Amino acid sequence: MEFETIKFELEENGIGILTFNRPEKANAISFQMVEDLHSLLDALMTNLDCRVLIMKAEGKVFNAGQDLSDASVLKSKKKPDHLKKFYFLDIPEVVKSFMYYQWRISDLIIKMRKISQPIIAVIQGAAMGAGFSIAMAADIRIVGKNAKFNAGYINIGLTGADMGSSYFLPRLIGLSRASELLYTGRFFGAEEATKIGFVLKIVEEEKLFDSAMEMAREMLTKSPLGLRMTKQAINLSLDSPSLETMIQLENRGQVLGGSSADVWEAFNAYIEKRDPKFPLR
Repeated sequence: MEFETIKFELEENGIGILTFNRPEKANAISFQMVEDLHSLLDALMTNLDCRVLIMKAEGKVFNAGQDLSDASVLKSKKKPDHLKKFYFLDIPEVVKSFMYYQWRISDLIIKMRKISQPIIAVIQGAAMGAGFSIAMAADIRIVGKNAKFNAGYINIGLTGADMGSSYFLPRLIGLSRASELLYTGRFFGAEEATKIGFVLKIVEEEKLFDSAMEMAREMLTKSPLGLRMTKQAINLSLDSPSLETMIQLENRGQVLGGSSADVWEAFNAYIEKRDPKFPLR
């Protein structure tokens, strides 16, 4: 798949690698990147050959958030002709144009959670604003020692609640810590992020990708159906009204998984002390 602002590669073993590819702009999110990400995530919804997704970035910065040169166009009543290919800009009324774009960019977060592939984010340098929200929507975050994060939206006159930040952050680190970070927009670094449980671990920058690949390969030793249903269960548990609801959901998953041929392959591999050999699908 070819894109203008991102790269995507699918390894033969089922690991997908998504790379933000605007290093000259600190990988800031342009209108085109929003569309590229939508195209990829839509494709991954039904791509059973991709079982795990690694998200990384070219250059020294993971993602600097919204490209402000693009964002400024949203507040202009006259939109440049060359940008009118983006449907949300072909609207003369500023508030409507802004609202349609807000829906478009925030839908990326919903799609990141909706795809069946677990997402491992490999983060070097800053993840700011929208980049911060994208990092939070990943399942696992592995960072370099120079990684840093902030809810930068509140620092430019917006609210600290954007693209799922008010949803994910309290669930990841608790209400009190999340409130302080969203209200102040201050940066917090890799060590603090690890201490409060926001990221999994700090890795030497040159070993970041290898660490993510090692984790992805470990996931590939699990049943494809089991891995996908585990992500679904985790998603639903975040808003579950009760323990009993989740128990019933888990029961369904275990019965469906236990009815698959994958369970016999896993069982035989365990008895024979070997790695299981699951089909990609």
